[in-house]
Amino acid sequence: MKKIASFTVNHLDLLRGVYVSRKDYCGDHCITTFDIRMKEPNREPVINNAELHAMEHLGATFLRNDPDRSEQIVYFGPMGCRTGFYLLIKGELTPTDVMPLIVKLFTFMAEYDDVIPGASPRDCGNYLDMNLSMARYEAQKFLTEVLEKIQPENMTYPE
Repeated sequence: MKKIASFTVNHLDLLRGVYVSRKDYCGDHCITTFDIRMKEPNREPVINNAELHAMEHLGATFLRNDPDRSEQIVYFGPMGCRTGFYLLIKGELTPTDVMPLIVKLFTFMAEYDDVIPGASPRDCGNYLDMNLSMARYEAQKFLTEVLEKIQPENMTYPE
C-alpha cells in the first residue's frame, strides 16, 4: 500500500509549529489541512486524553463561531498520536495566512474559564474525560513557547 501523506513526514526532526499537511481539491475548492504540532514527536510526552478532549471541544466551538472564518472551517480535531491537532480550512492557505486565527484560538483556550462547551452526557459520548486546567496549561505553553515567536522552521516540514 502507498503511504499516506502524514506518514511521509520526518517525525525524527519535526519541531513544534504549524505546517501545511496537505491540500485536497473537491471540485474547484481547495481544502488545506494544517498540522498544529504542539509536541515534538517521540521526544516529548504526548498530551493526555483528558486535556486533548477539552481542547477539542474548546477549539471546535471557537473556530466554528469565529466571525471571520467560521464558514471556512471544515474540521478541528486531535491527532491519534496525541502530539497536536489537525485543522481543515476551505481555501488554498499557508501557515502565515492562518497564524492570526491560530494565535486567537490558543489564546482563547489558554484563558477559558467556564463550563466546557458540549461537556454533558447529552452532548458528548465521553463527557467526563476532560481536564480544563491542563488544557489551559498546554494551550498557554504552546502559545508562549511557539506561536508568539514562530520561525520559518516551525512552519516548514523537515526533509
